[in-house]
Amino acid sequence: MKRYCLTLDLKDDAQLIAEYEAHHHAVWPEIKESITGAGITAMEIYRLGTRLFMIMDTTDEFSFEHKAAMDEGNAKVQEWEALMWKYQQPLKEAVAGEKWMLMDNIFTL
Repeated sequence: MKRYCLTLDLKDDAQLIAEYEAHHHAVWPEIKESITGAGITAMEIYRLGTRLFMIMDTTDEFSFEHKAAMDEGNAKVQEWEALMWKYQQPLKEAVAGEKWMLMDNIFTL
């Protein structure tokens, strides 16, 4: 098993944040299928203000490159991502087009 932690910001707008959370309380079945089909075995997203924090547990075979290739060919995932971008904004450290950013583990107990 591998674990990844990622972060992203939401736009600072209470209505948009409420809509974003509502979407995540009713994630489309096709999106759930694309997540598990890529080898992600568990995923959680937390929010504090506009900051999002995602924890992903994956199979040992999981790769971000394979997930990206799968997503590229999935029209429903592309529709979801376009919709989510209405609510999200890149971190200042992001390069153009980068959304969720991988975080470095600096402590483990």
